[in-house]
This record gives sequence, C-alpha cells and structure tokens, in this order.
Amino acid sequence: MDIKVIAFDADDTLFVNEPYFVETEEKFLELMQDYLSRQSLSQELFKIEIDNLGLYGYGIKAYTLSMIEAALRISDNTISVEAVGKIVDFGKELLQRPIELLEGVEETLGKLFGKYKLVVATKGDLLDQRRKLHNSGLGKYFHHIEVMSDKKDQDYLDLVTRLDINPEEFFMIGNSLKSDVLPVLNIGGHAVHIPFHTTWAHERIDHEVKHENFRALEKISDILPIFGL
Repeated sequence: MDIKVIAFDADDTLFVNEPYFVETEEKFLELMQDYLSRQSLSQELFKIEIDNLGLYGYGIKAYTLSMIEAALRISDNTISVEAVGKIVDFGKELLQRPIELLEGVEETLGKLFGKYKLVVATKGDLLDQRRKLHNSGLGKYFHHIEVMSDKKDQDYLDLVTRLDINPEEFFMIGNSLKSDVLPVLNIGGHAVHIPFHTTWAHERIDHEVKHENFRALEKISDILPIFGL
C-alpha cells in the first residue's frame, strides 16, 4: 500500500453516538405511547427519518424535526404544544451530551499523527460534528474535517479529489459497512470495518464483504500493525 491519507468516521468510530439516539427514541415512544404500539411508533418514526434524508440530511437536528413530524402525523395533528416542546428538549439534550471517546482512539491517533495525513470523513450536522470534535480534544490530530451530505461512491471521489490524492492512496476506517466500507472499495480505496455494538437500521447490510482491500478488525488500535506501528 502507498497510503497518504487515513480517514476516520466520527460517530461510533471515534466517540459514542448511536446509543444516545436509542435513548432518545425510548423517550419519544413513551411520550407517544397512547397513540400506537411501541413497534408501530418506532416504524413510523424510522420511515419519516428515511423520507426526510433528502431534505434534512443526517444528524440531531434532522432527527428532531423527524420526531416532531412523526408526532404530528401519528396524533393526526392533535399532539399538544407541550408535547412538541418536550420533543424539542429531547433534541437539545442530545446536542449537549458529553463526548465519550471509544477505547484506544486517542492513543491510536497519537501514533499515526505526523506519519500520515489524518482526516475525519463523517455524516451529520456540520456545527454539531465540529463541536463534538472540539470538545473531544481530538481536533488537533486532524488535517481536515469533511462533514459529508452522504457517503456514496461519488462523495468519496469528490473527497479524494479535494485531498489531491488517488483513490488507492485513501484508507477509510469506520463502523458502517454501508457508508464507510463499500463505497470506498468501489472507488479503489482501502477500508477497515470496526463494528460498534449498536448500529442504526439504515446503515446495516445483509451480505458479507469480501475484497482484497478490506479488513475487519475488533478495535481501532488493531489498525496500527497495518502501518507497521
């Protein structure tokens, strides 16, 4: 390999994210429990989230808007102003959650820093992702932070073009096979999957990945031997 850039997903690769959304959904289901079963409520919220991706993108603010829309639709627009206010508070609580780094993250970044150009390549809300990276203390390790509207083949091609490298010089690390691995392999890059115990349904795939440029590892520090560290 002739790697020039090592890219990291942020949420559930560098720091905890999805469990907080799960906790927030539980609050939403409890708030709306008089209207539908928990399963039906969860399904309706997920459907609205997916339908809204093209308009709102990813992140906490988009999720909050989808919760409000779901509450209005499920209640046939009879939900109280107070309940809508609670949903807004759920979103604000998510935005203010403390940053919890995953095991081995800072040590791994410290060993790679200065030897490779390190970047963050993540989806979500720009302001929120920059806030989390700043509050995490990890920002000092990264040459570039790319908050992507999506993570498809063309999005990665655009990224490597901005980084002035070839796809085969790009190495991506993330917890989502769908977003962090498959598109990178498709364009000729290298990718590592480090699973997280909770994965959003939208990010799951139902087939095994086999590719000469792909590795599946257990934890982030396991990438160091790949680079002789």
